[in-house]
Amino acid sequence: MRLLEFEAKLLLAEAGIATPPELVTASAAEAAAYARTLGAPVVLKAQVPVGGRMKAGGVRFADDPDRAGAEAGQLLGMTIKGYTVERVAVQEHVAAGGGVTVGGTFYVAATFDAARRSALLLASAEGGIEIESAGRVFQQLFSLRQTFPLFRARELAAQMLHAAAMMRSGALMGEQAEAVRAAQPAFDGALRPLTDVIYKLAHFFQAHDALLAEINPLLLVTKPGAAPVFVAVDAHVELDDDALFRHHALAERFGLAGRGERKRTSLEQRAAEIDGADHRGVAGRVVEFEGDLALLIGGGGASLTIFDAILDAGGKPANYCEIGGNPSVWKIAELTKLLLGKPGVTRLAIIMNVVNNTRADLVARGVIKGIVESGREPSEVIAAFRIPGSWEEEGIKILNRYNVRYYGREVSLNEVAQRVVNP
Repeated sequence: MRLLEFEAKLLLAEAGIATPPELVTASAAEAAAYARTLGAPVVLKAQVPVGGRMKAGGVRFADDPDRAGAEAGQLLGMTIKGYTVERVAVQEHVAAGGGVTVGGTFYVAATFDAARRSALLLASAEGGIEIESAGRVFQQLFSLRQTFPLFRARELAAQMLHAAAMMRSGALMGEQAEAVRAAQPAFDGALRPLTDVIYKLAHFFQAHDALLAEINPLLLVTKPGAAPVFVAVDAHVELDDDALFRHHALAERFGLAGRGERKRTSLEQRAAEIDGADHRGVAGRVVEFEGDLALLIGGGGASLTIFDAILDAGGKPANYCEIGGNPSVWKIAELTKLLLGKPGVTRLAIIMNVVNNTRADLVARGVIKGIVESGREPSEVIAAFRIPGSWEEEGIKILNRYNVRYYGREVSLNEVAQRVVNP
């Protein structure tokens, strides 16, 4: 789940990383008033959960309040990559402030490398767009099971500042110590604050169960009479949806529950309610489609295999629905009635791989119960029933009483799909 930019920066600021003053608003007049309060050039940014805003025209600059209001008015309501801009952030243009010296533009991020199964810090002495193709990017793996050590942050900061000094001097990495010494004064005093940013970002990444925490650009700013400070001008944070249960306060604060999800249909919502009403097993993760064949399928990745097999055979599924973990008879019956009540549905297929955590007889009882309570005949509705595994013989006996044909493990998933579509 991707946070909006202003949400990401609020959290980074609370973690102790400096961010520019800003106002988030849905009013062009408020944008102009805030720019007037700042008394400095501003940057206006569309708040949408996607990257590439600059290229899409979602970032504007203004030197005076009237211009800020006009730019905000143009941003509000525009569409960027499918998202309508409902709010804009009015932010002090740090690089254009009076008396401010920008000593460098950097990039730093924490992410997770799935291939190496480790958290990863990325850093560069160059910030801006398309950073992956611009200059050298330093990498440093770190463990999520241990507290990130300060000395690791210092090592990465030193690499970044060394690279920045070399670029400023015009020398290549590793050449001429004189060139390094000539360029280094521009970064005097920067090692400690940059180390601090990297250290806090790594801890932020760990504490929030993030998938990505990125600052780009990170500006080295010096104001008259003040020590150098690194300012996170823009930020990108993505959280792990599956870990939100550990962050109730954060989810409530930003209204994260359900954000970014496709709006459920009434059938999908009712299926979720059925699933949630009984803790036993899973039988309610439904995605609705426009077909005539209802499906109760499961077995890990087998559910997707079965769904694809039905499509390949020319079938038209009315839904995707994964079941498993020994759902109760009531849950199966209610879901069966729900799926058969969908307009246009004529048949139901119950297909699973070989399973040991779901009783075939309980599924059979639930399906039969749901069909009978719907006022229909099981033998006419059930296109296929295949759940080899636990309590299989008991399940077959139940189906035989209603003249429903049972398919065992000797019939492959693809064969069953073919027989469902072409009886």
